[in-house]
Order: sequence, then C-alpha cells, then structure tokens
Amino acid sequence: MKKKIVAVMMWAAMVAMLGAGCGSKSSDDSSSKSETKKTLTEDDIKDSMKGVKLKVGTSGLFGPFSYYDEDGKTLIGYDLDLISDLQDLLGFEIDGGVQAMDYSALTTSLSESKLDMGAAALCATDERKEVMNFTDVYCDSGQVVMVNKTNDEGIKSVDDLKGKKVAVEKGTASHTYASKNLSDSELEVHDTITTAYESLEQKKVDAVIQDGPGASFYIKTTPDSNLEVVGDEFNQGQAPYCVAVSKECKYYDEINAAVKVLIKNGTTDELYAKWCE
Repeated sequence: MKKKIVAVMMWAAMVAMLGAGCGSKSSDDSSSKSETKKTLTEDDIKDSMKGVKLKVGTSGLFGPFSYYDEDGKTLIGYDLDLISDLQDLLGFEIDGGVQAMDYSALTTSLSESKLDMGAAALCATDERKEVMNFTDVYCDSGQVVMVNKTNDEGIKSVDDLKGKKVAVEKGTASHTYASKNLSDSELEVHDTITTAYESLEQKKVDAVIQDGPGASFYIKTTPDSNLEVVGDEFNQGQAPYCVAVSKECKYYDEINAAVKVLIKNGTTDELYAKWCE
C-alpha cells in the first residue's frame, strides 16, 4: 500500500515538474514570438545586415521594372533602384551581382532557395506564397489587353477575347488570369514578354495580356510599334508586386521592414513617378 502511495506521489511530482517546464517554455516562446512580431523601425534596421551577402535575382526583361540599358549589359529600372535602396538601408552585399533570368527560372530559384531575394515585379500569388515569402506590396497593377492596331479583329476589351489567339508570358499574373478565365481562347505562352510582343507585332496572335505599366512602357519606348492598349485595366488587385524572399533566408523580417520604410517615406512613390509615368 505504501509503495502505491509513494508511486502516486512521485507521479504527481513528475506531472507538476512537467507542467512547470511546459509553462516556462511556453512563456519563453510567447516572449520570443512577441519579439519577432515587434515592429522594426528604421533605426532598428539601419545597417543591420552589414557583412551579409545575399544572392539576388531579377528578370531583366520586364521594363520599366527591370530591363537592360541601351548598352545591353547594364540592368536598370524600378526594381534595380529598389534593390539599391534596400542595400543602402540594410547594408547587405549582393553575392556576384544581381542575376537576371526569365520568370520561370526566377521563381524556381527562389522556391529552391538558390536565390535569397528576388525583385522583378513579382506578384504575390497564393501558389507562390506556398514556396516563398513576400514583403508588403510596393506597387499594384491590373492587366490590360494589347492589340495590333493594323489588325482589325474587333477587340475592344478583355470581353472580346473569346475564340481569339492570346499571347502571355509564362508564370506571370497575366498567364494565371488567362489560364483561369479564357478557356475559350487559344493561349500562346512565351518564356519572355519580348517574344509575346513580337508575335503580336507580326500578327501571329490577336492580342497580348500584360500588366498595365509594362504595356505602357513598351509602347512609349518602341516608336515604330503598331501595338496599342484597348479597354480598361482589369483583374485589379490581383497583381501586387512584392519583394520575394526565400523561405530559408533568415532576414525576411529586416527586408520586409525596409520595404515598409521605403513605402512610408515616399521612396516607392518617387520610383513609380520616375519609371512608370
């Protein structure tokens, strides 16, 4: 009987100890979580990543956000300036320079953590959120329909694309929209938006779907183009541009806080005015 009582008492003591241990750990966890959730200020993050090297990617094929200058070698655009501003604020270095690749390779590299960060007018889609992290939205865009004005197909808006041949760039918000909503159209999927534009210029397709700023930029910078935008922007709010961060990169909080700072202090508005208007 005494043995039973002793056993019960020992069991109760063990439970009490375990309970205290869990309580202590839980308290530590919540304190750690609340620290993680603390809003980082500009003072908190200034030069907080000095000595850190990040592998950074962009597309180089999506003006005005990332494209090559007239020399064909220098990457310029909204996103390149944004990356530079993030560097100035956080103090990190770019390992080997910004790498340019098409969207499919860029998103794959981020999802497989071959890159730490990507800035290329990347849309924070639900599918991408499963394999990479995204900062706050620094720019939002809808899609537009582009047609060849020398080709009379009667297309005045996205509602007129039924039965038409439509070109999109692989892996973009336009591609996602067309795949989900244009089942009665024939899709021509391109690795780059450049070849999609060429296809429309040559009348091989009836229309191109593209983000509004990208379409405007192409028309503005291609004087001999026959392309024009028809109808209003659509799918608005579904193309939020964010900086993408690999799930294995431990500096997400700092990068996101830096993006918030650049939005709050008007830097992103200045970049939009410089590159998109």
